[in-house]
Amino acid sequence: MNIALVLAFLFCIGSLLGWCLELFYRHLVLSKDKGVSTWINPGFLVGPCLPIYGFGLCVLYLLANLEKYSFIENHVLNKLILFVAMAVFMTLIEYIAGIIFIKGMNVKLWDYSDRKGNIQGIICPLFSFFWALLGAGYYFFVHPHILNALTWLSKNLTFSFFIGMFFGIFTIDFIFSANLLVKIKAFAEDNQIVIRYEGLKETVRRTRERQKRKANFLFALYSETPFAEQLKSYLEKERELASKIKSEISKRKNK
Repeated sequence: MNIALVLAFLFCIGSLLGWCLELFYRHLVLSKDKGVSTWINPGFLVGPCLPIYGFGLCVLYLLANLEKYSFIENHVLNKLILFVAMAVFMTLIEYIAGIIFIKGMNVKLWDYSDRKGNIQGIICPLFSFFWALLGAGYYFFVHPHILNALTWLSKNLTFSFFIGMFFGIFTIDFIFSANLLVKIKAFAEDNQIVIRYEGLKETVRRTRERQKRKANFLFALYSETPFAEQLKSYLEKERELASKIKSEISKRKNK
């Protein structure tokens, strides 16, 4: 079977499943931590797609297939090394994606700054551990079914039409979202800041609440208020938060 079609299929499945995983994680964990039970559309795209998980699934698939070439005879050690390798590669993907958006677009899609051992707020040991668990879960519970799905796909190539449709919609979504990011980047460069994407979403959500309107789940940055004003409002809140943090630190030093 054509490896390009296999990877396209895995990217499609990984992006969709990863989006669902992040959706429930943010609803059940992150939103509850803030005392607000709400559904948050994860990522920067409008549709149900997280490309980082798509790339991740492709990497997990390739690494799992390389296991048969391992020279380590100990079965348990072989599996542990595989899961560590999965965690390392997934962390690397996360770091590269984070750097691309921070350096290229002045946008931070996620922030681990409050986690111990974090590097630039992009990666941290805790989530690398989660990647290892996710890799183990993939190996034992998903990989066998992925192989069966690929066998089915090889016998039903007409399904590739739906994969093509996914990439068509994905391309349109990416262009639309990238256009929005260009505006955010211009504002960030003018003010010499890096914008926290989730913080901007929260600013828009609160603005819609004040307008007594429901937040738009898919178009999380959409509001009746002009986007330029939303960015200014976000910047003001970030400066207020930074000022409070500095004040608290100063009080602690003086005690």
